[in-house]
Amino acid sequence: MKAAVIHGPGSIIYDTVDDPILKAKDDIILKVTSTAICGSDLHIYSGGLPQPRPMVLGHEFMGIVEEVGSDVTHLKRGDRVVVPFPIACGNCFFCNHDVPGNCEHSNPEHYGPEGGILTQKGGALFGYTDLYGGYDGGQSQYVRVPYANYGPRIVPEDLSDEQVLFLTDIFPTGYTGVDWGEVKGGETVAIFGSGPVGIMAAKSAVLRGAAQVIVVDTLQYRLDKAKLSTGCTTILWEDGPKDVVEQIRSLTHGRGADVCIEAVGFEPDRNLGDRIKATINFEKGSTKVLEACMSAVRRSGIVAVLGVYPVNYDNFPLGQFFDKGIVLKGGQAPAHKHIDKLLEYVVQGKVKLDDIITHRLPLSEIAHAYDIFKKREDGCVKVVLDPWK
Repeated sequence: MKAAVIHGPGSIIYDTVDDPILKAKDDIILKVTSTAICGSDLHIYSGGLPQPRPMVLGHEFMGIVEEVGSDVTHLKRGDRVVVPFPIACGNCFFCNHDVPGNCEHSNPEHYGPEGGILTQKGGALFGYTDLYGGYDGGQSQYVRVPYANYGPRIVPEDLSDEQVLFLTDIFPTGYTGVDWGEVKGGETVAIFGSGPVGIMAAKSAVLRGAAQVIVVDTLQYRLDKAKLSTGCTTILWEDGPKDVVEQIRSLTHGRGADVCIEAVGFEPDRNLGDRIKATINFEKGSTKVLEACMSAVRRSGIVAVLGVYPVNYDNFPLGQFFDKGIVLKGGQAPAHKHIDKLLEYVVQGKVKLDDIITHRLPLSEIAHAYDIFKKREDGCVKVVLDPWK
């Protein structure tokens, strides 16, 4: 079959690989009909997350069931399904507590209680390095889906792939930030990052009744897409975090936002000073966006961290965290917890997901797709790929 294979930093190749096979009785083989590139895929593409051997990438995919293991109880050949991005067993302590990203069984080689990018991990993810289980992903024509009794959801035939594809990751992830923020209605939610996850967080804040949704980004075209999709207030990050924080305070009676959602991660736009600091401190990337969230949130507010942070960082503002009484939440989004409710929102027409798509490309153009997505060229916000072209 054909697939998008990472061969090293900056090298993603439209390659020929072996077809997947059933390895366990509760596996399925999926014929992928649509897949997408996620912002967190760029961390592998850039080399920020190490992957020493070739691997099929991609954790946003859906398709039609091709083969079914003997212990799969609710799926059959021909069913059309969408698949949450964490690989989780559905039966362990953490799966039973609605945190499938911490599954105890899906990542046996690297699982452990300590945590940390290069030490002990939680559960596995599709197409997301050997540290996260080493499972091939869905930027391919076929993919093996383990624990198929727990993950895949059948989708209504009257909905197109593009209407439901983002239930795999970015919609549940954006919604998780708002859920962690305990948004009940009437709050001000400030979202840092106007990429796909940030826009989905804005859509989710609207769904949950936020009175004011503010989106911050360094690129005007991405802010324009967020405003068009959600009607949010936008702030262009031009002169550094201080100006952004002051603008947010000016919109919130001087207090700051009730909830700040970090949807950027450890590889934001950085200047030379940021890069020198990271080198001196043996850090990957920067915490500048997270630090801005800590300043922009009100006292006793909540900061929800959706962006990836792989290592420890010096100068974390612990004093500010303590003095302001900030609640800080983060981690892999529990997609399985929210996916059924979010699918119902789509069915009822309460939310539209496909309006963020800017590029539809064949999988054969995967190198070009990653290039424009990473460089944010040609107005690129979200790329959807057809594995059969």
